[in-house]
Amino acid sequence: MAKKPIIENQIITETLEKNYMPYAMSVIISRAIPEIDGFKPSHRKLLYTMYKMGLLTGNRTKSANVVGQTMKLNPHGDAAIYETMVRLTEGNGSLLVPLVDSKGNFGRQYSRDMAYAASRYTEVRLAKVCAEIFRDIDKDTIDFADNYDGTLKEPTLLPTTFPNILANPNQGIAVGMASNICSFNLRELCEATIAVMKNPDADLTEIMPAPDFPGGGELLYNPDEMREIYKTGRGSFKVRAKYVYDNKNRCIEIKEIPYTASVEAIIEKIVDLVKAGKIREISDIRDETDLHGLKLTIDLKRGAEPEKLMAKLFKSTQLEDSFGCNFNILVEGSPIVLGVNDILCEWLRFRRRCVERGIAFDIDKKSDKLHLLEGLEKILLDIDKAIKIVRETEEDAQVVPNLMAGFGITQIQAEFVAEIKLRNLNKEYILKRTAEIESLKSELTELKSTLASKAKINKIIEKQLREVSKKYGTDRKTVIVSADKVVTVDDIAEEVPDYGVKLFRTAEGYIKKISLNALRTSGEQKLKENDEIVEEIETTNAGEIIFFGGGSAYKMKINDIPDGKASQLGEFIPNLVGMEEKSPIIGMVVAGDYNGELLFCFENGKCAKVPLGAYATKSNRRRLTGAYSDKSEAIAMFFIREDTDIMLMSSADKALCVNTSKIPLKTTRTTQGVAVMTLRRGAVVKSAVLAESCGFADPKRYRPRNIPVAGSAIKDDDKGIEQISFI
Repeated sequence: MAKKPIIENQIITETLEKNYMPYAMSVIISRAIPEIDGFKPSHRKLLYTMYKMGLLTGNRTKSANVVGQTMKLNPHGDAAIYETMVRLTEGNGSLLVPLVDSKGNFGRQYSRDMAYAASRYTEVRLAKVCAEIFRDIDKDTIDFADNYDGTLKEPTLLPTTFPNILANPNQGIAVGMASNICSFNLRELCEATIAVMKNPDADLTEIMPAPDFPGGGELLYNPDEMREIYKTGRGSFKVRAKYVYDNKNRCIEIKEIPYTASVEAIIEKIVDLVKAGKIREISDIRDETDLHGLKLTIDLKRGAEPEKLMAKLFKSTQLEDSFGCNFNILVEGSPIVLGVNDILCEWLRFRRRCVERGIAFDIDKKSDKLHLLEGLEKILLDIDKAIKIVRETEEDAQVVPNLMAGFGITQIQAEFVAEIKLRNLNKEYILKRTAEIESLKSELTELKSTLASKAKINKIIEKQLREVSKKYGTDRKTVIVSADKVVTVDDIAEEVPDYGVKLFRTAEGYIKKISLNALRTSGEQKLKENDEIVEEIETTNAGEIIFFGGGSAYKMKINDIPDGKASQLGEFIPNLVGMEEKSPIIGMVVAGDYNGELLFCFENGKCAKVPLGAYATKSNRRRLTGAYSDKSEAIAMFFIREDTDIMLMSSADKALCVNTSKIPLKTTRTTQGVAVMTLRRGAVVKSAVLAESCGFADPKRYRPRNIPVAGSAIKDDDKGIEQISFI
């Protein structure tokens, strides 16, 4: 028999459909995306396990005990289950409505590095609000399914009496889709749900103006953006930290940060900004978080203005962060992105179904009870006859049939009568029991009337929502601030120290910024071995500079370049501007008023002249791609205010002096330019310098009448002179 080949050709579409699609759907439906009850399967399994353990009303138990029991429903490791529990706890602070009452260290949501204690050290039980999560779960309000090994039953959804899907933040990343749901204040949410029940198209921004987060902070409110989020389920808004200024100790205290931020990331970013010289008002920063909660303290230098500093920090750090909304939820097993109104409509449809099933359950139970009592009522007509039938029946199995025949009752009624204790076969007992018949009939009539009326079911849901709002609702934690009234860095005239500086660029890609005052007393410039200064520019500290390299232009404020000394090597430009690839820097220019022209010289003998104004942008972009042509290697760049002579030298020992007036101006940054120096096969232009600094005895002898030309052979009296080059 021939062996099956190790590598077998397969049709990729069939392989994806057979192997990948089941996995993708499993992640979407059974793991990452929350359902209409607001839970992912891992949350639901954990909470239901705790409910069955009696932790809704009992004392706390060790977390390890809960984790172990949950494994009967959730086939994952204990670490994954415990991590799920941690996020649900009051101690962690991730949820606006915590579902687990906890004792011990569960870390904090706002801390990236604060580790939670092991499960054997912490204790948990269900929070009181979970009574609303599991309300009437034993009345067949939801469906149950087998667990993974078929030994237990678990709920497919939980019959929560409030829209938990919007009460707590929820994030999930599936395959090809994701979900990111923000939380809303419980009181406002209950009122909004009641409003949607009465009018599905109600404007909820009047009742529930914006999300609310457990960590507080300030939400920058834009009515149009928020309405778009409410309508489509997509969009973003910004949340910033809340701070107070302690004038006595000259420090800023931050006690609330955005939900998506962490204290450690904020501190690290601020330290980096201080080290880079971009923030100069801070003398110290420390994390003073304790048992009372988050506290980040920033000490200010003398003369620093806290409002201006915070405006800078909001722009540059996670003290202001965006929350991207993606209200993707599972509705009857299908993922769908819905707006807030639509989600509440879906939840109401789900909740009505739960209430209807609960009422139907009560009707069945009460009907069964009524049926038994009606049989008992017939026995009341002649108790002695019932006793006589039982006494005179010779076989035990004939007792029930004989009672059925004697009183015209059903088998169930007869079974009930036969099980009554002898001491209860008296008129008083039977009268007391049968007195319930009328009340049961009345209750059944009311229940059936309710079941048939959508308005009455809505009344039940509304009553439950108001009870939840009153019992568990809290004041808003996130303050709503109008985005129009927020002061930003752009609104503040940033005071940049303005003094004369001189910039030195070296062939190895280093730059030094030295103040003119320090330059007068400085010694010889220190450089790396075999490095040399190739460009010097005298300007002011308040200017803007553009570096060119790797086909891109990199803008930055000269103030952002650290002040240096002649005895230092300087800053490595690619690191300073954030170049992804450490490409050579071919030139730099102080932007100023963006007047003037740039001349790019390429290895293939072409030169391109572009106006400096082509690099002006309205936004604060730091990198401009496509700054010059990449068809040939750029060897030099010159900033030209007036036409001047440029000396090109090729690898074939030829030179060409050309005036920039002969090179036409192009408006496109990526233009290839015009041919200036013709080259024979294998030759390239190896250097380009200003003619006045080329070192030749008479540069004009290399000037042709027209271009392009091959250039002239370099004279013997010029070959011995060391050439100044930017390479």
